[in-house]
Amino acid sequence: MSIIGIDIGGTKTAVVKSDKSGKILFKDKFSTTTVNDTLNRVFSRITNLLKSENKQTLFGISCGGPLDSEKGIILSPPNLPGWDDIHIVKMLETKFNSKAYLMNDANACVLAEWYFGSAKGYNNVVFLTHGTGNGAGLILNGQLYEGSSGDAGEIGHIRMSLDGPEGYHKAGSFEGWTSGGGIAKIAQKYAKDRNGNVSFNPGQIEQITAKDVACAAEAGDALAIKIFQESSYYLGMGLAFLVDILNPEIIVLGSIYTRCKDLMEPIIMDVLKSEALPHSLGKCKIVPSKLGEDIGNYGAISVAKYHGTINKKINS
Repeated sequence: MSIIGIDIGGTKTAVVKSDKSGKILFKDKFSTTTVNDTLNRVFSRITNLLKSENKQTLFGISCGGPLDSEKGIILSPPNLPGWDDIHIVKMLETKFNSKAYLMNDANACVLAEWYFGSAKGYNNVVFLTHGTGNGAGLILNGQLYEGSSGDAGEIGHIRMSLDGPEGYHKAGSFEGWTSGGGIAKIAQKYAKDRNGNVSFNPGQIEQITAKDVACAAEAGDALAIKIFQESSYYLGMGLAFLVDILNPEIIVLGSIYTRCKDLMEPIIMDVLKSEALPHSLGKCKIVPSKLGEDIGNYGAISVAKYHGTINKKINS
């Protein structure tokens, strides 16, 4: 059996192929644009991959929520404008005559870290996507926890302040303060207040990205460092909620933290030490994703691997 994974993100989409053990045999990525353009590229890559494929194939799809995972529908993710009511599972199953499964990207990525990465061997795990958006995937008592509608872990929607950058259609949300999109909005506000006179302005204020700010911070720019400090404070507050409520053994953070750990870790840990229950925090590791830039690829593969497993309690 082979697995084809499709990772649909706010900025990029990837198509990957693996064997049943999860070893990646092929990967390709391209910009996420309109629904039709992106899906045409996805279907074209899959058609080429299946030309010489005689084995059974499973499809795993990872995408930011909200979704209807059970029916295989992408509903209307805030970081995917225009992706409304997309019946992607039915499309794939009809076109390629193989089973397909859809899962929230945070759930897919916590499975990836559980199968292949930093969370391997743990029974109580939280994964934060910490990319364009910021949601949580949960492994509780050795099992994936999706909630009654598949929407568990949407910490990005929690309001952290009465005002602040917007994320997940809510000003001052956790996603607004901590995601890549949120960091960009914080930076754009500072840039507007300073008439564009900031080192991380690429030419147009609206085009400032979290990457621009991170590069400036790493080069020692004081304002860029301040922006990351603000974001790290709210990230630490959100992690304290998770530590106190879920009492996990390990929290794994994806994209931005993986790249910017040195900038963010001191403030996050200071906040955690002042806000989280000491005994719970003492039992919890805070680590970057071991899978790094491949986390989305392994996440999509893990969706198919999970649904193709009869006993889904990995440590049993």
